[in-house]
Amino acid sequence: MTPTLPPGSEPILLAFSGGLDTSFLVPWLAETYGRPVVTVTVDTGGIDDEAARTLEERARSLGAQDHVRIDAKRAYFDQVIKYLIMGNIKRGQMYPLCVGAERVMQAQTIAEHARKIGTHIVAHGCTAAGNDQVRFEVALRTLAPELTILAPVRDQAFKRPEQLAYLEQRKLPIPPYGAAYSINRGLWGVTIGGQETLTSEDTIPEHAWVLSKDAFVTPQPAETHRVGFEQGVPSSLDGERLDPVTLIERLEAIGARFGVGRGIHLGDTIIGTKGRVAFEAPAAEALIAAHRELEKLVMTGRQQRIKEMLAGPYGDLIHEGQHLDPVCRDIEALFVASQARVTGEVKLLYRPGHAFVAGVTSPYSIMAASKGVYGEAAGEWSPADALGFSKMVALPGMFWARAGAHDNQASGGSK
Repeated sequence: MTPTLPPGSEPILLAFSGGLDTSFLVPWLAETYGRPVVTVTVDTGGIDDEAARTLEERARSLGAQDHVRIDAKRAYFDQVIKYLIMGNIKRGQMYPLCVGAERVMQAQTIAEHARKIGTHIVAHGCTAAGNDQVRFEVALRTLAPELTILAPVRDQAFKRPEQLAYLEQRKLPIPPYGAAYSINRGLWGVTIGGQETLTSEDTIPEHAWVLSKDAFVTPQPAETHRVGFEQGVPSSLDGERLDPVTLIERLEAIGARFGVGRGIHLGDTIIGTKGRVAFEAPAAEALIAAHRELEKLVMTGRQQRIKEMLAGPYGDLIHEGQHLDPVCRDIEALFVASQARVTGEVKLLYRPGHAFVAGVTSPYSIMAASKGVYGEAAGEWSPADALGFSKMVALPGMFWARAGAHDNQASGGSK
């Protein structure tokens, strides 16, 4: 059933990615509701000037009354990505939340723009089978409960071939990948969904990769790069100070040439099904690996373990679109406190398919603070201290074995 709207001339504000779903919605919304459609692209990465021009041209040629691009990359880093790095967060121990994590940021920006242009009607192109419908609507209902939210692709159960035919019949522009692949790109990476990801058996073909296509066809010679961190935040690349967004964009370009950060994630969706998606995250893969090793150098083992206990739940909350829940602020506060000494430089050796952590240095190195050398020489302790320590560490196990000695005797006597 198509939701009705009260009479009026307020525009419908459509979250526009330029993919098939949102391209289809521009003319469909205008025809169905007789209202102007304003498209808004919240730029959370992956959109250069040429891509931005293409998006605007496509939106207008599809019938949008106006198109707005809002740059939210730095806000996305400050509010989301920074904490994903501090937490070394990968879902299912492999997927660094390439996209999806920015949906709350996009919803927040869309709600603000709706108020700015004086409309209470917003629309998105999410399906009934995916995670983004939940992420968008949880955020929108939390931030702006007065908004009317339209989700025709979900509510009308439009299929991709139907949308493609609708555009073709009206001779309207079709996204480059048509109905074959669903592409989402942001500052933290790219996700790719297609026929192959609907089951668990196969990978996507080489031509479907977006950032690293043919990276293994013509392998690159090895390269070494150095990434600097200040209190857990990436701050320099090869000795050049950079803002985090620029640094991530450069690392993405480097890693893409080597095919770093490719994967296909199989996991649990918000709605309870199993889902599978291909992804490319060259910068995320390198930064999380580098940050994790730097932490090992400067943090105590207990600090690391307690932080890891919170990293998983935090990643789940971000994945589920619950970034606005106050518990996220509590976890982020611990993350920030834990990063006080996570300052230093990490050497990354790039080879095809891999960014190898070759070395790490820090003025707060706990390793360098010891006079001992692991496996080689004692430092602040003597050989006699080591002997006594070994005896003391063995005591709990020795007592446990002694306490159960009568069980062993009884068992032996029954044979």
